[in-house]
Amino acid sequence: MKSDFPLVSVIIPAYNAEPFIGRTLQSVISQTYQNIEVLVVDDGSRDKTPKIVESFAQKDSRITLLRQQNAGVASARNLAIENSKGEYIAPLDADDIWYPQKIEKQVQCMLKADESVGLVYSWSVFIDEEDVIIGQYNPHHHLNVLSIEGEVYPALLYTNFISSASVPLIRRVCFEKVGGYNRKLKEQNAQGCEDWDIYLRIAEKYQFRVVPEFLIGYRQVKASMSNSCKAMAKSYNLFMGEFKKKHPEIPTHIYNWSESSYYVYLAWKSRASGDYWSTLTWFYKSIRLDYSPLLLRPVHQCIIECLVKIAAKPITSLIWPDHNSWLQFQEKLNSRKDKVAVSQLTTVSDVQKQISQSNALPLKPHAIIMWKRWLKVLELCRELSH
Repeated sequence: MKSDFPLVSVIIPAYNAEPFIGRTLQSVISQTYQNIEVLVVDDGSRDKTPKIVESFAQKDSRITLLRQQNAGVASARNLAIENSKGEYIAPLDADDIWYPQKIEKQVQCMLKADESVGLVYSWSVFIDEEDVIIGQYNPHHHLNVLSIEGEVYPALLYTNFISSASVPLIRRVCFEKVGGYNRKLKEQNAQGCEDWDIYLRIAEKYQFRVVPEFLIGYRQVKASMSNSCKAMAKSYNLFMGEFKKKHPEIPTHIYNWSESSYYVYLAWKSRASGDYWSTLTWFYKSIRLDYSPLLLRPVHQCIIECLVKIAAKPITSLIWPDHNSWLQFQEKLNSRKDKVAVSQLTTVSDVQKQISQSNALPLKPHAIIMWKRWLKVLELCRELSH
């Protein structure tokens, strides 16, 4: 990669990121695109995060460690941007990874676009603590929903199709025009939607482009704390409320669909952390806004599971006093299966091939309803672009 290519500033906020920051940095310095600077902001970590970053910086002069007292992810990203020099900004969370051609392919896409394009995104795969790809990937959804380009503002209100904070490549001028990440959310104990917020502010003024390839590994950590869900919901309601005031031309049902979908996301997050009462509460809030989650069999199964586990808790708590104990039991139970599956791990190439093999719409009621809604959202995007 020639040094006369545009400089890309990789910005990484890091708070107690010791378990993963090494792998994250290794994925950055292993990029095929070499003209980068890497600014890691230690947000008041209490573990070995800064020492690990310093060890990488000693070996690679492109890496710089910045420090601040704990002030949140928005403040950390803004500090990195203020100290960066790149024409493009590439945010990355301290537990995610990039696959080797992530920056190269996004820069190529940006260079082919005109200045009306402010952000290039790509697709993510979910990975576990060992970088193993997990989850299922719907070809129709990726090729028809997660590939939207151009004027995307209404679609981005409807759903955060960018998904992870580690996905986009953003022109520096976008931050100069729309401002930095929203520090106020942290001050109101409402962290969680800083990325969605800035994507929307950029989408108000710029077009988006996509590289339709899986270039990011989005880390899913077991037993993540469910108490963050309340802060995330508050974050969503605060920032989305502001956009609703600014854009009354967007139909109310778009906002309702968006909010309902977000509550379903919080329900699954609560379930993963063992908070079954909160899971039921989030499903209830979702269904009050939109009936469509009731068409999903996994939702019914989850509701029944939560009710059973709540009823059985007086007994099960004698064996597994907390959710972490239950997870440890599950891991031991599945250890043999995991050992067998190691030789059959899915690669990014496998997932990419899977996506390219079929583009058929799943013939299930929920999928059909979601597709009809998406077509309405696309029509709104076209109307507002004229």
